[in-house]
Amino acid sequence: MKKRSMLLLTVVTLILSIFLAACSNNKTSSMKTEGTKNGQPSDKPKDGGTLVYSLDSAPEGKFNFSFYGTDSDAQVIDFFDENLIKFDNKLKPQPNIASWETKDNKVYNFTIKKGVKWQNGEELSVKDWEFALKVIADKDYDGPRYANVQNIQGVPDYHEKKTNKIEGIKVIDDDHIQITFDKARVNNLENLWTYAMSRKEFQGVAVKDMMSSKQVRTNPIGLGPYKVTKIVPGESVEMTRFDDYFGGKPHIEKIILKVIDPSLTVGELKNGTLDMTSFHPSIIDQVSALPNVNAIKYPGLSYYYVGFKLGNWDGKKNVMNEPKFQDVLLREAMYYAINREEWVKAFFFGVGKPVNRPVPTNHWIAADNKDLEQYKYDPKKAKELLDKAGFKDVDGDGFREDPNGKKFVINFSHYQTQNPTFEARAKALTQYWEAVGLKTKLVMTDANLYYDMLDKSDKSMEVFFGGWSTGSDPDPSPLWKSDAVWNYARWVNADSDKLLVQATDMSIVGTDAKKRKDIYVEWQKLFMKELPVLPIAELEETMAVNKRVHGVSFDVSGKNRPNNWWIQ
Repeated sequence: MKKRSMLLLTVVTLILSIFLAACSNNKTSSMKTEGTKNGQPSDKPKDGGTLVYSLDSAPEGKFNFSFYGTDSDAQVIDFFDENLIKFDNKLKPQPNIASWETKDNKVYNFTIKKGVKWQNGEELSVKDWEFALKVIADKDYDGPRYANVQNIQGVPDYHEKKTNKIEGIKVIDDDHIQITFDKARVNNLENLWTYAMSRKEFQGVAVKDMMSSKQVRTNPIGLGPYKVTKIVPGESVEMTRFDDYFGGKPHIEKIILKVIDPSLTVGELKNGTLDMTSFHPSIIDQVSALPNVNAIKYPGLSYYYVGFKLGNWDGKKNVMNEPKFQDVLLREAMYYAINREEWVKAFFFGVGKPVNRPVPTNHWIAADNKDLEQYKYDPKKAKELLDKAGFKDVDGDGFREDPNGKKFVINFSHYQTQNPTFEARAKALTQYWEAVGLKTKLVMTDANLYYDMLDKSDKSMEVFFGGWSTGSDPDPSPLWKSDAVWNYARWVNADSDKLLVQATDMSIVGTDAKKRKDIYVEWQKLFMKELPVLPIAELEETMAVNKRVHGVSFDVSGKNRPNNWWIQ
């Protein structure tokens, strides 16, 4: 199974997959397409054929794991490149290309398989992995993965150009590498960057130029089951099978990933011109009714939220210096004003439920609802909280002024794609707030621009709709620590930081999962008291697969590798 990406991070999958979603129960399940008997294919796999896979939005074109920023790019990369480790259906790391040993969770000794080939014919070396780690640690690196290398011993000094080597990376030979972290942590391995970059392909390319290079944009190569043969920017990516794939020669000859307007999804599936796609829950009944398609639901690990701009990113850390939404009573009132049961039912068509924490139900650290404030729909309480906070209708126009008597408007941002439900669900949220006297202005922003604006702490993004797919390790630090760049609320809280550090500190929790969960439960209680964002909903993943496609399986870790798929 694939490793779930935190960045995926970006909402575009939240959108029509829908952006990696969380399931309504705690069970892990694996679902296979029709054409199986007792869990085994009803016929032997056949070679050949072309599979058409739909992307719901145009890729940015950053086709390298070290640089991508949107889910559409990640979906493309996943076909032609490979993680050195993998994750099972309990989200535990397992050897893939690399295996490892550690005695203390600080020093790890890795061994990679011999004979693994890049698609340019070169054999993979641990030096390619070292190269990727150094690229990400470089001060000129402009991608989002630095958090995945910063805990390696010596990386901060390398990043600041105080040294030209990284103390914690030691290449033994082409197949063995030792990586030492600055301290022992429970999840050092899960958070380590475990994707290699071909040194040969990037030879002579400066780190500052890599993001825009042909090696990333137009001529990417990887270690995966398919190799890229043609890219039409913003439209499609064509691939052919890579016969030397270390996991076994793929059965399907050709994969075409193309951008398809979501409104055309049902027609394309019905006509057989589309074989596989994620889809928005709003069309689940239509997809389920197609006789040639399996509509599959499987557990996910993501959630939606309404966020508040509490501060800004100063280049190294978050600074909570925006006053407008600092009053937690205001944030609580906005939460109580939302009828989440009604909203989820209206816009997610039976595949979602309200969530009361910034952790999906399927993750083992999720706090029990009985331990958390539920913030159930209560407009009367919302009004009482607003009164208490000093937000009152002074001029009699039906909307509340701020405690200083000045006009108060919630400037609410939501991302926009071709999906017509997005504006409707955003307007529904504004109506809930206006019903308790909070004037709200909605701005719909193109999805590709939206998260760039959040990255840059755009001042217009005062209140915003967002979502995250959490990683294989449940540690919330990359999203919610005070120095996390993806902490889009720019929330700064010393108690939160302390709990998140403790939960991964070997001297405190060791390898005791219960101790670690207990700390995360305390963190979730604090988070839901402070409410830097309002968790709204979690969903199941939805995927449509043509019945002629066999060998595809899904579980909480994602879908299996495409070299196992075949076409009848």
